[in-house]
Amino acid sequence: MTASADRPFPPGEYPLVLIGSGPGALQLSYALGRLQIPHAVVSADPAPGGMFRRWPFFQRLLSWTKPYAPAPSGSRLYERYDWNSLLAEEPEHAALMPRFMDGSSYFPSRPEMERNLAAFAAGAGIAVRYDCRWTGTRLEEDGDGRRFVLETTDGEYRCGTAVFAVGVAEPFVPPSPGLDLGAHYADTRAAETYAGRRVFIAGKQNSGFELATGLLPWARQITLASPSPARLSVNTRSLVGVRARYVQPFEDHALGGGVSVLDAAIERVERAADGTFRVSLRRTDGGPDVALEADDVIAATGFTAPLLDLPALGVATVGSSRIPAQTPWWESASLPGVFFAGTLTQGAPGLKKHGMPSNSGAVHGARYNARVLAGHLARTRFGRPAGAATIAGRELGDRLVHEASTSPELWHQKAYLAWVATKEPDGGFADRGLAPLADALDADGPDAVILTLEADGSGAIYPVVYLRRAAGVEERVLDPDSFLAFTGPGHRAAFEAVARSVARPRASRSANRVDGIGYSAEP
Repeated sequence: MTASADRPFPPGEYPLVLIGSGPGALQLSYALGRLQIPHAVVSADPAPGGMFRRWPFFQRLLSWTKPYAPAPSGSRLYERYDWNSLLAEEPEHAALMPRFMDGSSYFPSRPEMERNLAAFAAGAGIAVRYDCRWTGTRLEEDGDGRRFVLETTDGEYRCGTAVFAVGVAEPFVPPSPGLDLGAHYADTRAAETYAGRRVFIAGKQNSGFELATGLLPWARQITLASPSPARLSVNTRSLVGVRARYVQPFEDHALGGGVSVLDAAIERVERAADGTFRVSLRRTDGGPDVALEADDVIAATGFTAPLLDLPALGVATVGSSRIPAQTPWWESASLPGVFFAGTLTQGAPGLKKHGMPSNSGAVHGARYNARVLAGHLARTRFGRPAGAATIAGRELGDRLVHEASTSPELWHQKAYLAWVATKEPDGGFADRGLAPLADALDADGPDAVILTLEADGSGAIYPVVYLRRAAGVEERVLDPDSFLAFTGPGHRAAFEAVARSVARPRASRSANRVDGIGYSAEP
């Protein structure tokens, strides 16, 4: 095959092949292109957008974008408030999402998000071979080493590095007897077709409550059930739990408004001759077992990663969603040379400090992973040495203030991504940029200052500085700030104290106070 403007990357040999055209793939291809790393991108979809071409069913995203925010549009600080735009160095391609929003909500609609991604791909010149479905994978050994052979509907692609950004988009139905007789979230019909019907929804996470909220004006009766109690994100103070925008079904349940929310396991689902369903439930909260009649059964039970034959090839997975197990740098933990981008990067768990997961499963987290991954691939797979700007020792405190106060990467990927500076022989520091925190803490090399932001689930957000020395790692936890800014005199003094202590012996296990701002030193 030959290449054309609308059909680039014909089958053949490439240094790197990237599968997908959702936000993770688009962001990684953009970053690779800016680093001049040659690669091919192929996608089964007919256009950019990934899952946002189809879902969420009731249109509104869970992630927000504030067109009018406490930071100039297009600035790095603005990225704190814009969770849906991809990242670009050129101002005309940055902060695109607000340009497509109609002002009715700061949660973009699904079509608005799709247009945002399409505009980024077109404006930034992201070339993709669309309508080219990946169908299988095999390994080949030759004189040049191991090659991955990616089989597609257009032919075979050979590469030394393969990156999969295929999302978590394959419907999953647990093996509850008869649950597969109903529909999956992915097969939900138009809302008006549920008018006057009794709807049973299996699952009490965001997708289940999204359906319940959308069907409130239509369904006669709605029942949601799963074994574990539903948690609200306002209670967990994180994105873990049902988002507050879906509280109406909770209220209707509490006030007897035709919605029932049950903690119950599905014993079986049976279909009657007239097409209705009988759902038998075993209560997990101590209540009596329940048998109910329903006109529709919908499994809002999540999705799995469409990995095809990668597990058979040696890619280990975790959980019911079959997320690939990954190193901190998003490489398969069991099959070197295979990397992941987009929502699949949640397979690199990080430290999960205070039990808080990363935001890698969402655009506002995965977009930073993609940019960091591009630099890692350039260094480790393509031999491109990383440059490092020099920071004078007296400037380190100011730089820590700046990164803690403005860095969107640290803000969105708390306790997951970190800014790293290493000590130089002349007393200065080398700016090593961003790295996964788990890797930065364990890496060999010179003494390092490692900065991240953390949240402990109480609502507090605060900077943490790790000092990595040959003798071990010290942790300095600074106070939070009510206005989420760390530029005041107290925080500046604390950061300056941390910078000065890099050259001092390892701190003892004790609590310390620096000019009114507390931090703790832990080995």
